[in-house]
This record gives sequence, structure tokens and C-alpha cells, in this order.
Amino acid sequence: MSANNLPNGNSSAPIPKKGSDKLNSSSSSSPSIHDASTLSDVRAALAALHVRETTITDRLNALLSSQADLSRELGRLDLLRANLGSQVIATRSISNGMLSSAAGTAGRLSSRVKGLDLEKDRVQQTLKVVEQVAELKACVHGVVGSMGAPQDWEAAAGYISRASKVPEPIIRGGFAASMVPSVEVPDAPWITLENAKESLCGLFLREFEKAAKEGDGAKVTRFFKLFPLIGRGDVGLDVYGRYVCQGVAGTARATLKSTPGDAGNRDGFFYANVLTKLFEHIAQIVESHGGLVERHYGEGKMVKVIERLQMEADVQGGIVLDSWSDERGVDRKLTDAKSYPFSFLVQSFLTPQRTLTGTPRMNSPALGGGTNPRNSEDEGVDMKEVDGLLSEISVMLGRWSLYSRFLAGKCKNPDAPEDALLSIPEVVTKSNLSRKISAKLTTPYNSLALFFFRRSVEKAFQLDESPTGLSLSLNKPIDANAPYIISAVDDVMYIVSAIIQKAISTSQREVIASVIPDVGRVLGGSDFIGMVQRRMRDESYPQPVVAGGLPPENKIISFIVLINSLDVAKDYLARIITQQLGTSLDQPDGTAQPNALAASFPFEHDLTFITSSLKNLNSTFSLKTSELISDALRVLFAAVVKPRLKPMLTEAFRDADYWRSEEELADIARLNDEEEDEMIDLVQRRFEQSWDRLMKPIARLMTAKTFTALVDLTATDLSKSLEKRVWSYSGKTSAYGAIRMERDFSGIVSTVSKGNYSVRELFSRVMQILMVADMEDEEWEELGGEDGEDSIEWVLSVDERRRARNLVKV
Repeated sequence: MSANNLPNGNSSAPIPKKGSDKLNSSSSSSPSIHDASTLSDVRAALAALHVRETTITDRLNALLSSQADLSRELGRLDLLRANLGSQVIATRSISNGMLSSAAGTAGRLSSRVKGLDLEKDRVQQTLKVVEQVAELKACVHGVVGSMGAPQDWEAAAGYISRASKVPEPIIRGGFAASMVPSVEVPDAPWITLENAKESLCGLFLREFEKAAKEGDGAKVTRFFKLFPLIGRGDVGLDVYGRYVCQGVAGTARATLKSTPGDAGNRDGFFYANVLTKLFEHIAQIVESHGGLVERHYGEGKMVKVIERLQMEADVQGGIVLDSWSDERGVDRKLTDAKSYPFSFLVQSFLTPQRTLTGTPRMNSPALGGGTNPRNSEDEGVDMKEVDGLLSEISVMLGRWSLYSRFLAGKCKNPDAPEDALLSIPEVVTKSNLSRKISAKLTTPYNSLALFFFRRSVEKAFQLDESPTGLSLSLNKPIDANAPYIISAVDDVMYIVSAIIQKAISTSQREVIASVIPDVGRVLGGSDFIGMVQRRMRDESYPQPVVAGGLPPENKIISFIVLINSLDVAKDYLARIITQQLGTSLDQPDGTAQPNALAASFPFEHDLTFITSSLKNLNSTFSLKTSELISDALRVLFAAVVKPRLKPMLTEAFRDADYWRSEEELADIARLNDEEEDEMIDLVQRRFEQSWDRLMKPIARLMTAKTFTALVDLTATDLSKSLEKRVWSYSGKTSAYGAIRMERDFSGIVSTVSKGNYSVRELFSRVMQILMVADMEDEEWEELGGEDGEDSIEWVLSVDERRRARNLVKV
């Protein structure tokens, strides 16, 4: 190793950065020989080179001293390698000489062990066959012996059951054919067993039917348990199904004939009770006999009995429904309902013929029902009968739903998880009774429910009454109780609650899918909302009799009552839906559903569908009523409130002298012998008095929500008028006048927003204009002037703020 290969700064070879950091650390600040210009610089550079030479020499010496130790360790490794090589050679010789023979011996032993295992397995198989043949022989002889003189049928069936556990190839094998037959039983074992099964099956059938005729339940159960033992479980289930169906048929016929033939004694819920007893009888059979069938015939075998029972239910239930339909005259009532003209509703669609005395209508509540009052009987449809029919059908459908739910639970797959939703089994959906219930009950119910509700709405408006004794004069007390609505709202919403409750009680998705949308169409279509809208337009529209005047008081009151009616109807329906759902309408979809509704609709996604249908009914009706209320409030504002706003403001700001200074105002007050504070509050007091005269009579008639909406409309228009008035004072107002103006306008806003603080937001533009106008220059600068966007949430543009700063005359 030469010095030329070391990083000493004099080598021409490249110097690695990492290796040279420590070596050159001292030279980085030392003078270079190449930069020396004086003798002292040369000496300093030479001294630095000597120091570097000493450092490098010490490091080289250290490396050379350690080289001897390294060579010594390498020598030891060479010796160890030589020793390991000899050991490897010796190990290979041992492996080749000694272990190869041992491996051969182990292979031969393994082959012998495998052979012994095979022989042992064959011996065990042979023993098993011998044991099975011995068991088969014992069973064959036991069957023959039991069927002989002892006539022990349970023992014979038990022997056959034991023989069935012997594999079929063994029974039909040659070994069994040669070993089992004897002098007493010469036939092959499979022939003997098959003959015994046929003989016993015939015997059990005869004994079962005999016991069934005699009504011997114990004997019926005895022979019913023997069929699966002889491999005739299907026969046993079939004969048992016929047996229980006979009981169902007999009970159903007895129930149907339990009352005299007089049809008058079969009114009300007679047929609903008959159908209920039929379903209850079948459910009792399934519940009480299911354990016996499952225990002796196997899990899931009760389904076959249920199928046989359902066939009988189809027959007996069909008889009940046909008898009910004929006796109640359902087809005739359906025809009458579909042909009902709804004359009153149709007449309300027509444009009224205006006369000098107003716009009277036939059967209008204002006329006390007219001179030719009509009722449902005159049209050939008795509403009481229809209501009774709907109640009876709802009970029948509810019992059918309970029955279907019970069978769904019994036919449920045992491997399904506990929380799995039920699904209607095919034994129900494909049954004749299901189709007949759809045709005889569900379809008529949907049609009659629509007719009943629409006719009830019509009759409610025919008999409608408005509240009496209402007045816009605060001096006249009101005897009626708030809210002031037409009587049709209470009547219609009572019917809505009854219709929805009755539809839900059926627990039928098909009923809900028809009735709820029909209710929505009648309420939100041309019937309920349409009738109120037409009354607003034709009878109660607040139109001035004289151009430029105010509408008659009775028109205003009638119009307000109709607005209240819509608002209350919306709240009523929301309450009805909330009660049915058992929870808030705002409840998120992910939360748990109400137990009552879930119990009525357990099948698959029925609950989600019902909940969605009810919420859609409420949201649709709420949207339509809200739209009509908004339109009506705009009409009320334009006809009653707005014409009085301008005179109110003119009167309030009469003689408002915002150009005067504080001293001038004090002099005027002193000359007129008035208090200065009274002069300052004059605008506020005038406006508050006018506002109360205008709005308090309306407020005591309207509902809280509709009056709040009316105040919002009024405040929106009033804020625009005030803003125009503020700008009209631009350049004409003194500094003190601007302060008074802000005080007056704040008083007006406080008067309007009394009881509803959120109304203040509608006046934010006006208040910001006055705030900017009243600011001192220093305060304005602190807020950032015209560009101060971060300190205040401005509703004014930059130009408007600049204009507001110029409101006060200089």
C-alpha cells in the first residue's frame, strides 16, 4: 500500500466524499500551498501538511498491526475446514455402509404391516356382513313370528324397521339368499319383507279407518305411528290428512248451520266468525299434532299434512265466502258503488252562475242543504251497509293474514336464521282459497273503501257548517273555540283515520297498496282540496265590492276559515300517520321499526312498503295543502293587508323631520309645550297603533302557523317599502335625524317581529343601511370601510354601503 493511493490531497485519483470527510476536516480551513503568496503562508501550509502526514502514518501503522491477527485467524479457519472435510467423508461412508440395510428392512416391514391392515379390514368387513345377515335373519323370522298367532303388530313393524337399516345390497346379496331362508320362511329375505310390508300396510289402513269411524283417538294414534316403521310414511300421512280433514269439514258445516236459516240472524260478523273458527280449528290441529308427526315421521313432514288441510280449507272456506257474498249482495253493492254519480262533487266543478244575491249552490252549507236535500239512500247505496261490509271484510282479511302467518312459521325452513323475514309459503299462495279471497274480499274491499271514503267526503261538504259569531272587530267577543275551521275537516279526518286503521287491520299489502293511494287521491285531488279551493275561488274570494276599497268582512272571515281548515287538516293527517307508524315522521330509515306495525306485516319487505306508503300520503297531502295555503295567503295579503300598509306608513311618517338637528327639535317641543321623548317616539307609536288595528283582528282568527306565514309576507313587502323610504331621505338627513330614523325603524321592526324574532332577518337590509349611515368615521374605519367583508356579514353591496355613508348631509 503506497502513499499515492491515500486521500492526502496530493493524489490525482478521485476522492470519495464520504471517505474524505474526516481526513480533510482539518485541511478545509488550513491554508493551501497553491494560494501562498508570502513566506509565512508557505510555512503555515507546510505545517499543515506535516500534521496530515502524521495522522495518515498513525492510521497506516494501526492497519499493519492488525494484519498479523487477521492472518492468524485465517490460518485457524483453514485448519477447521480440513477437519470438517474428513468428517464429511467418514459420515458418507457410514451412511452407505450401515443405514442402507436398515432402510431396506424398514421398507419390508412397512409392506408387511400394510398387508396385515388390509387383511384385518377385510375380516372386519366380513364380520360386519355376517352380523348384518344375522340381524336380517332375526328380523325376518321375527316379522313372520309376530304376524302369526301373537299378532303383535308393533313388534312386526319394529322388526321391519330394524331390517330397513340393513343395506339393500346385503339384503339382495347371495350370502343372505342362502343363509336367511329356512323351512318356516323359505322365500328370499327381500321377498318376505316386501310381502310383510304390503300385508301390514293393508292391515294398518283398515284398522286406522275403523278407529276413525269409531272415533277412537288412541287407536288412531297407535296405527298412525306404525306406518313409518314399515316404510309407508306417505300412506300414513295421506290417510291421516284425510282423517283430520273429515273433522275440519264436519266442524265447518256444523258451524255454518249453527244458526237458524233466517238471514236476519246472520247479520254482523257471522260469516267472519265462521271463517275464523275454520282457521282456528286447522291451526289447533297443526299445533297439537305437529309434534307427533315430526317425532314419528321426521322433521318437515308436517308440511304434507298442512297441504292436505289447506285443500280442505279451500273447499270449506270457499263455501263460506260464496254464502257470504250471496247473502250480503256484494256484487250488487259493487255495481251500485261504481255507478254512483257523486252529483254534489260534480256540480262543484261547474262554474257557479252569479246572481245579484251572490253565488248560491245547490245543497251549499250556506243554504242549509238546499230545498232538495239528498242522502245516500236516495242514490240506492246504504252507507251503513257499506261500512258494515267493510268492517266484516277487514275482519276476514285480518284472520286470513293471521292464518297465513301461522302456516308460514310452520313451513319455515328449519335451517333459516332466527331473524330471517317470513315468506308466504306456496301452500298458501297457490291455494284456491287465496285466489277466492283476492276475488271475493280484497278486490271488493278496495272498491268499496274508495267509494265509502269519497262519498263520506261528499257528504261532509254537503252537511258542512262554518263557525258562527266570528268578527274582525276586537270589541265583539268570539264564543266559538279555536281553531276556527269548517266542520267538514273534522268529519273527513275522522273518516281518514278510520279508513287507514281498518286497512292496516287487514294486514294485507294488496289492500294498503290500493286504499292508501286512493285516500291520497281523494284528499289531494279534486275532492277535498279541490272543494276547498273552489270555495275559496267562488264563494269566499276577498274581492272588493268597490274598486280601491276593502273586501266585505264576511268574505275575509270565510277566506281565513278555509285557510285555517287546510292548515288544520294537514296537521290532523300528520298526527294520524304518526299514530299509525308509532314513531315520528322524521325518524331515519335506518332505525328500528315500530313493533305494532311490524307485527301486522311480518312478510319480507311488506313493512318497508307500508311505512313508505303512509309517509308518501302525508308528504303529498302536506305539499299540496302548503301550496294552496301559500297561494291563499298571498291573496289575503294582497286584498286585505297590502292596501292598508301604504296609508299606515304615510300616517306613521307624517311630519317626520329627520333634517332637523337636536337643538331645533328641542326648541319645537318647548314651543308646542310637548315632551321631547314623546315627539321622538311619535312614529313608532303611530305605526304600532295602526299595526295592531290591522293585524290583531286577523291574528285572533287565524292559526298560529298561517298567521306567522302572513306576517312573513307582510314583513317582506314592508321591508321593501321602508328601504325605499330610507333612500328617499338620502342627502336630506342630519346626523341626529339619522339616529332618530334608526330608532324609528327599529321600533317598527320590533312591532312587526313581536312574537317571532326570525322576522327581523327580513329587515336586515334596512337595518344595515341605517347602521352604516349612523357610524362615526373612526368606527367605519375600524370595520374596514367599504371593503370590510370579514367583520360583518353584509347583505349590502359595496356601492350600497357607499351610498348609505352619504345618507347624512354634510
